[in-house]
Order: sequence, then structure tokens, then C-alpha cells
Amino acid sequence: MKKLFKKLKINPKNKELYNIAFSHSSYVNENHLKSDYERLEFLGDAVLELVMSDYLYKSRKVSEGQMTKLRASYVCENALYEYSKGLELSNYIKVGHGEEIDGGRYKKVILADIFEALMGAIYLDLGFKTVKRVIDDIVIPYIEDPNVLFFNDYKSVLQEFVQTQQKSLEYNLIDEQGPAHNKVFTTVVKIDDIVYGKGSAGSKKESEQEAAKDALEKLAK
Repeated sequence: MKKLFKKLKINPKNKELYNIAFSHSSYVNENHLKSDYERLEFLGDAVLELVMSDYLYKSRKVSEGQMTKLRASYVCENALYEYSKGLELSNYIKVGHGEEIDGGRYKKVILADIFEALMGAIYLDLGFKTVKRVIDDIVIPYIEDPNVLFFNDYKSVLQEFVQTQQKSLEYNLIDEQGPAHNKVFTTVVKIDDIVYGKGSAGSKKESEQEAAKDALEKLAK
């Protein structure tokens, strides 16, 4: 991990935290270890939201609602996946044999989770000031790049469209498959009780975003 630590400009004190941050549940179960990355992911999610909230509050003179939409765009699964790819975190993920065969180290949901777990590890190991600097270094270039198009809050766009048409909007989870550590959720979105879009992803929130995207593409035709 020396290359990663150098890229992040950090000097870790407790390297075991980083080993845990990169340990998927399939690897932990297979090797009879104590901890996978999920608790660190929970912590990292909160840290990332706070750092992004702080940045948006200080850099954007917009309403609370607009800040909420912007923050959601930069902490969504698609965004976390891109941050992970940029850091080449797939090189450090430890997954079980079956998950390895299934391409687990390259799955969007796992790479997104790993990024949050890594931020949780940095926070615990080196404190808020350091993890804030790391997150700012990684995320702000994406925010300031006008060519970055993958941070889209499709649900908000669809909501605004529906409101102008004075129609109802509803998301329904219709399918859930796979083991607990690697589920795939499928959601449909209805406008006035008519299905307009369908989407699948590794989390319920992202499946809703994919459904909204599908609906918007159909509405644009």
C-alpha cells in the first residue's frame, strides 16, 4: 500500500485499520478473520458527507435544497466508484476466492464501499484535518471539471419535471437478488401510476437513480 499512501500524502500510524478497510466480507469469512470493511464504510460515509457539506457551504452561495442535491451528486455510488478507480483501489481489495472469480474487485458497489471505508480508516488513524485534506484533494478536481458528467441527480431532475406537469411520482422496489454482501436491487419509477423507467444497481438509492435516468431518456424522445 506504500504507493497508495504516497499518492494520498499520508503517513499511517495504525496500518491494521487499512488492512480492514480493504477486506471484503467474503475474504474475512474465508480466512476466519474478525472484521471486514463495513463498519469503517459506515464511518467513512458520515465523514465524506460532512466534508462535502463544509466545502459546499463555504464555496457555493446556494440554498439548502441546492446544496443537498449537489452533495448527493458527489457522494453517490457513481461518484465513489470514480474516486476509487482514480486511486486504483481495486489493486488493494481483498476478496474471497468466489468473489474474485466473479470479478468482485472491479464491481461498482464494492469499489464505492471501499472508498468510504478508506476514508473512515484515515479519519480514525490521522484525524479529521487529514481526512478532510485527502477528500478535498480527491473530490474537488472532479467538482471543478466541467467535463465530468457522471455526477447526475436524475431523481431531482425527474421530480422537477413531474412537479411542473402536476403529476404523481412513485418509486417501487420490485426485485432484490444476490447474497447479503453483493445484492442487486431493481426499481421501477411510476408517473401517474404508469411505469416510465426501470433500473438496477448495488444499492436501493442507486437503483432509483437508474430508474429515473431511464424515465428521463424515454421522456426526452
